[in-house]
Amino acid sequence: MTSGSKSIIPSVQLLNAYKIGLFPMADRNGKINWFEPKARAILPFENLKISRSLKAKIKKNIYEVTIDKSFKDVVQNCASRNETWISDEIIESYQNLFKLGFAHSIETRFNNELVGGLYGVSIGGAFYGESMFSKLTDASKIALVKLVEHLTLKKFILLDCQFITPHLKSLGAIEITKNEYIILLNKAIKLKTKFN
Repeated sequence: MTSGSKSIIPSVQLLNAYKIGLFPMADRNGKINWFEPKARAILPFENLKISRSLKAKIKKNIYEVTIDKSFKDVVQNCASRNETWISDEIIESYQNLFKLGFAHSIETRFNNELVGGLYGVSIGGAFYGESMFSKLTDASKIALVKLVEHLTLKKFILLDCQFITPHLKSLGAIEITKNEYIILLNKAIKLKTKFN
């Protein structure tokens, strides 16, 4: 982990960091630090756990699910919590990546209102999940299901979740070693597939 200044991260630097397994997070003062966990959380697509109630909700089309329609709104909602690593500089840095076609969002809406979603970065066949939010029950889970379906369709091979949490574990995420992750990452970023 190394630290940087409180400023927008150049897109080239951000993409190069992802390619070698690093990702940024801001501390309470807004200072950006770089992380490379010894144990990395990933979600193998075949591991995704969808409960019966969630399957039923998806079938009923309670939520409208879209891709890349409200990127900045999703990131800002992810940042709207008491403690967050998503600073204004982080928001702007990822907004720049979105404009370049490397950052993406999945949105869930209820009655045309944004109620959940997630965002992340894609390079080759790797998708690096950054954060998710939910204002209504299962809204972020449905976004994740849509993401996995989309990545599978586009022939991605890596969904990086960074750190394991009980929530991610319940959805099928696992931990692998740093070495295992780098091998998988190097294979993934060489693929010619694209998110859109």
